[in-house]
Amino acid sequence: QVQLVESGGGLVQAGGSLSLSCAASGSIFRPNVMGWYRQAPGKQRELVATLGSGGATNYASSVKGRFTMSRDNAKNTVYLQMNSLKPEDTAVYYCNLKMYGVDYWGQGTQVTVSS
Repeated sequence: QVQLVESGGGLVQAGGSLSLSCAASGSIFRPNVMGWYRQAPGKQRELVATLGSGGATNYASSVKGRFTMSRDNAKNTVYLQMNSLKPEDTAVYYCNLKMYGVDYWGQGTQVTVSS
């Protein structure tokens, strides 16, 4: 069983910063890709950032330069540092693990950015 547990999130004013973390437990094998996705009310879930176990990163254009994703492979944990937050960043943020063709998801954590 693979479990993803997110922490962080909350309410912040526009221009502020928040940090999310996601710890994966269970049978975790490499290579894998961990990532963050978000879903705003009435919208589809969208990619925020991914980071492979080998270090390859990918960011959505809307967050590039503002968000930074990192990971600690020894702890199977990923982090998302979000700076210069905008109201349009408001969403539920989900942690994802892609491993051998299977997707695993966390329960989601709310990020709300007030204007």
